[in-house]
Amino acid sequence: MTATDRSLELITAAAQAAADKLAHDVLAYDVSDVLSITDAFLLASAPNDRQVKSIVDEIEERLQKELGVKPVRREGDRESRWILLDYVDIVVHVQHSEDRVFYALERLWKDCPEIELPADAKATRGKAEEHAKLQAAEDAEPGGEW
Repeated sequence: MTATDRSLELITAAAQAAADKLAHDVLAYDVSDVLSITDAFLLASAPNDRQVKSIVDEIEERLQKELGVKPVRREGDRESRWILLDYVDIVVHVQHSEDRVFYALERLWKDCPEIELPADAKATRGKAEEHAKLQAAEDAEPGGEW
C-alpha cells in the first residue's frame, strides 16, 4: 500500500507552506505500510517557539484555503515546542529544533519511503545544523552574549 494521491497533495502543500515560513529540514515519509491510522508524516523544525507556531499557522491556512481541509486535531499549542496537526490522511509535526534532535522521529521512520517534496522544501535540508553553527559562533564572540 502506498500513500494516496490526496495524501501526497496535502503533503506537498504543507511542505511548501513550511518552506515559505523558513522551516528547517522539511521531510516527509510514506508510513501507509506500517500504520493504519495515516498515510504520511511531514516533519519540519524551527529554532524558536514563535517560528514553530508561525509555520503551523501557515500550513493550516494554506491547506484550508487551497485544499479545503482543516485538521481534525491540533496538539501542543501551549508551549509551541512540538505542534502536531492531524489531517487523518497526513500528520504534520513541527518541532523546535532542540526537540527534533532529542526525539529523532527520522530515526523511527527511516525504513519508510521518503516522499518527494517541492524544491523549496528540499532546500531546507541542513538548515538546522547551519543555524546551530551560526548561533554557536555568535555566542563565542566577545560581547556575543548578553
